[in-house]
Amino acid sequence: MSLPTVTSSSSSSRPEAPRWTIEGFAIVSDDDRIADAHGTMPDALRNEADRRVFQAGLDRMNAVLLGRTSHEVTPNRSGRLRIVVSARAHGIERRGDGWWWSPQIAGIPEMLATVLPEGGAIGVPGGRSVFDIFLAYGYDAFHLTRAKGVALPGGTPLFSDCASGKAEAVLARHGLVSDPETILDPDWSITQTVWRRAHSGAA
Repeated sequence: MSLPTVTSSSSSSRPEAPRWTIEGFAIVSDDDRIADAHGTMPDALRNEADRRVFQAGLDRMNAVLLGRTSHEVTPNRSGRLRIVVSARAHGIERRGDGWWWSPQIAGIPEMLATVLPEGGAIGVPGGRSVFDIFLAYGYDAFHLTRAKGVALPGGTPLFSDCASGKAEAVLARHGLVSDPETILDPDWSITQTVWRRAHSGAA
């Protein structure tokens, strides 16, 4: 006579803790600039092939986090959930156009747990101050596109740390490793390299 199988409750039956992934997206010039000396994105950094890849990347995200200025000048035509970084926010607050967040009042873990309590992927398209915040926190992946042959003297760097090294060196110092370079537009020398945290499964 066989004994009945006893199923014990183990840690495998416990609900998994929420997990969040952070992915950055940027196109830069040869001198690691995301904007020109006037603080605007020039036509030299605008490319249709990059735009398609960029939009497809954001479509995979559960939320998109960007600075207040970028939010105000970029219409949310796709209706994505936005998290707006602003000192004008009272911690973390829900407004009609998305979540508003002040990192000076509420930390990143609190923001993530409030906006996406079940976990998810957050896309970070900038600008520099926002890129800096998550560079310190830790990206799971950073999609770095380069417009080769373009220089923007006096422009806005991708990271504040770019003053002491190329963007690739900055990402490497923060624990990311690069995938092989991909050519997005051979006619305009637009290439992309995805940098990933070694343990990350982010695509």
